[in-house]
Amino acid sequence: LLSEVLGAYDDLQLADGAYFFTVLAGLTVLIGLNGQISLGHGGLMAVGAYTVALLIGNEGWSVVPALIAGVLTTAAIGALVGAAATRLRGPYLAGVTLAFAVGLPALADKFPGTFGGENGLIINPPTPPSWLGSTFSLERWEAWIACAGAVLVMFVLHNLMRSGTGRALRAVRDDEVAASLCGFRVARTQTIAFVLSAACAGLGGGMLALVLQLAQPGAFPLQLSLSLLTGVVLGGLGSLVGAIW
Repeated sequence: LLSEVLGAYDDLQLADGAYFFTVLAGLTVLIGLNGQISLGHGGLMAVGAYTVALLIGNEGWSVVPALIAGVLTTAAIGALVGAAATRLRGPYLAGVTLAFAVGLPALADKFPGTFGGENGLIINPPTPPSWLGSTFSLERWEAWIACAGAVLVMFVLHNLMRSGTGRALRAVRDDEVAASLCGFRVARTQTIAFVLSAACAGLGGGMLALVLQLAQPGAFPLQLSLSLLTGVVLGGLGSLVGAIW
């Protein structure tokens, strides 16, 4: 309904806000709900963006399957990072995720034949379905895709925070020893938090690639990861409303 009254430029701004919220929502759950610090979410966004760009541009996949594949791929990377995170704390964990954010985009230059080097990968814009009419603009369709992803993430994480898994995440954040004595598996809980947060970052990165119609290293600098962390802190750790703001 909001996109109905907005122009093309504002629809793109709405799409930008939606995919950044998707990333911030996952990050605020990781940091605020589970107490783990990540400076590598810009790199995780890059994983989702390049996955979507490769599948749509090279393999001819449609939007929804490509986004799902991007989420699953990034979640798998998050599981690996999460497994390492169970052995690290505080600045050591931040340092590892920081190295991930710095090193991952450099793979595009290392393998230019696959990832397009500095120029990145260009994909065709997502075509609005014919049943929406010939006057339905591309910018509005991109806003719809991004907002649909944001609403889905909001629904899942809102319910997660009120579930037993959410309580386990908070218990591990507050006191790992006490949580372990109460029967919680600390390492598994921390890994789950990383996987969920990485999946949100992958979805956000995939939607970014669709809106920009491009995935390139310059879109995922270290500054992006630091800005995401700043946004989570300003919005309030563990607050989905704060992530929207």
